[in-house]
Amino acid sequence: MGQARPAKLPGHGSEDGIGMEPDCSFLKRGAALLGVRPEERVPLAWAFAYFFCLLCGYSMLRPVRDEMAIEGGIKHLPWLMSVTFVTMVLATPLFGWLSARCSRYRLLVTVYVFFIANLGMFYVAMASRWQAEWVARGFFVWLSVFNLFVVSVFWSFMDDLFTPEQGARLFGVISAGGSSGALLGPLLTTGLTFLVSVPVLMLVSAGFLGLCLVCITRLERWGAARTARHLPHPGEPLRGGVLAGVRLTLSSPYLLGICGYIGLLTMTATVLYFEQTRLVADYLDQPEARTRFFSAIDFTTNLLTWTSQLFLTNRLIMRFGLVVGLMCLPAISVAGFLGIALWPTLAVYVVFSVLRRVSEYALSKPSREVLFTVLSREEKYKAKNFIDTAIARGGDASTAWLVTGLKSLGVTTTQIAWALVPMMVVWVWLAWVLAQKKEQKK
Repeated sequence: MGQARPAKLPGHGSEDGIGMEPDCSFLKRGAALLGVRPEERVPLAWAFAYFFCLLCGYSMLRPVRDEMAIEGGIKHLPWLMSVTFVTMVLATPLFGWLSARCSRYRLLVTVYVFFIANLGMFYVAMASRWQAEWVARGFFVWLSVFNLFVVSVFWSFMDDLFTPEQGARLFGVISAGGSSGALLGPLLTTGLTFLVSVPVLMLVSAGFLGLCLVCITRLERWGAARTARHLPHPGEPLRGGVLAGVRLTLSSPYLLGICGYIGLLTMTATVLYFEQTRLVADYLDQPEARTRFFSAIDFTTNLLTWTSQLFLTNRLIMRFGLVVGLMCLPAISVAGFLGIALWPTLAVYVVFSVLRRVSEYALSKPSREVLFTVLSREEKYKAKNFIDTAIARGGDASTAWLVTGLKSLGVTTTQIAWALVPMMVVWVWLAWVLAQKKEQKK
């Protein structure tokens, strides 16, 4: 893909149109080590900071959500996931309507301001202890929607800003920014819960989302300055109908293949989440202990993910191709469900969950995002948003009810694990097919 040379903007000394780049040989050597070109350093730094703030704000709240899932009643999880799915389905046409009328920048700002306002309302509701049980359930649904929605919009923005070649080199580093924030988030949660009440965490998280808006502004300025000739101007709305994302997805075998990949991912993640949450509730009876247990798992996962993203992801993909990044998670899932089938203990669940999430965020997620870089702008925003939100949460909800139904019929966790093993083999094959299709679409 061709790339126009960025022009200088008035009042800015660097040629990338964002700001002066520090003359630091250490940073330059580090950028060279990570495969970053000189003109990419500053936009990469802003993208790194953007994802850092986004996932730090989210990761602060994830342990709270997991604890509220237990407080709201594990038996209610299928209903909560179904409500989440319905919310996603309703949000898809609304997002399509907004993207057809707003510029890229206004669309991003609208999304983040909306979620910042939501956090303010949750702070008021939690601080007043108004309908605590229902607020807990509402927060579980809201955070499940928030997580997928803002991350999907983030990656749509990245797919639009960077070329496929840049994505293969840089998305691992950008992902490390998110993992850096995800590392800090659980630590902040653990530390702040000794000093302030849980509702205050809503305001701290909102502050991180506010910093995301600063990063968006700087990246939008850079994107406008180096827009490639064959792309429409980023200031223009995407146009199209409110259900364009659904139409584009269903009419493309390539996008349907991505739907299948994500469907298998969310299905297996939901099975693991259900069983791990149930076992934690059996082992630990104090809310604070459970919250800290979940925080410890998140911290371990994020530390391993951060290390892998920064030093392993781009090397593996550049050396062996996208297929390795896409196949790693399904391959680990084959081994993991075999382990659960043989030894269904909490320790096995925790180890499998950590390894799976590391491979998901360090390899599968960056590789999956590269699949979208070869698509049109409308597909990058509308179809991708539909896949990342409605399809993903649909997999959660359907799996939750399926597992609940099977358990009511007397099917054991071990039997479910054995049934999933051949499906994971199919997942490995689908990953290989998608990597080949992406190369054909270049």
